[in-house]
Amino acid sequence: MEINGQTAYITGGASGLGEATARILAAAGAKVGVLDMNAELAAKVAGELDGASAVCDVSDAASHEAAMASLREAIGPARIFIACAGIATGAKLVSRDGSATPLERLTGAIQVNLIGTLNSMRLAAADMAAMDPLDDGERGAIVTTASIAAFEGQIGQGDYSASKGAVAASTITFARELAREGIRVNCISPGLMDTPMMDGLPDEVRQSLVETTVFPKRLGHADEYGALAMHIAENRYLNGTVIRLDGALRMAPR
Repeated sequence: MEINGQTAYITGGASGLGEATARILAAAGAKVGVLDMNAELAAKVAGELDGASAVCDVSDAASHEAAMASLREAIGPARIFIACAGIATGAKLVSRDGSATPLERLTGAIQVNLIGTLNSMRLAAADMAAMDPLDDGERGAIVTTASIAAFEGQIGQGDYSASKGAVAASTITFARELAREGIRVNCISPGLMDTPMMDGLPDEVRQSLVETTVFPKRLGHADEYGALAMHIAENRYLNGTVIRLDGALRMAPR
């Protein structure tokens, strides 16, 4: 679809991949809604882009519903929805002392990355389905975010891999389901991206990760994710697919 003049919502839009995507879409003429847990940062980004912001816990139905209602009133319903909100957690099934890891430590990423994405998609799809169709009968485009850990999860990433693997696996299912409404669903699976999630890693660890990337030998840039998300929204024949954005990286077991 033509980006200029459309409304786009981005979860996790106050930083990292989400912020970069919000800025790219706004520069292309979209009216942007920023959803994020960080109210101050969300308001700052939205203010700079002449958009709107809402505090949102994607894993909580009431919070997400209220955030969507707020943005809907401020800038209208979204034709484009980018689900970037997520967390990176890690735990093994068995702790160092030999005991079973508490279940809650193995489900945190699932609650945010998987349940949160499903929560976003159901609300976005309902809004899009109620809108008049554009060219080719299209009503909207949804882009979700998985990870290369969906395919090559490392030791200790079981919950994270499970959450992102489910997001990737459900892409074709939801694309098929929403086709009758004229809504496309695609997924981006980023590799090692230079975002705040990576800031806590020591320099030597970051460098070792870079060395495992085939080409280019560097971390991915957030605006590369944003550019791909915008292209997916623009390209009406892209549907039901998972696109790796990883410099040909294949993760080692540890």
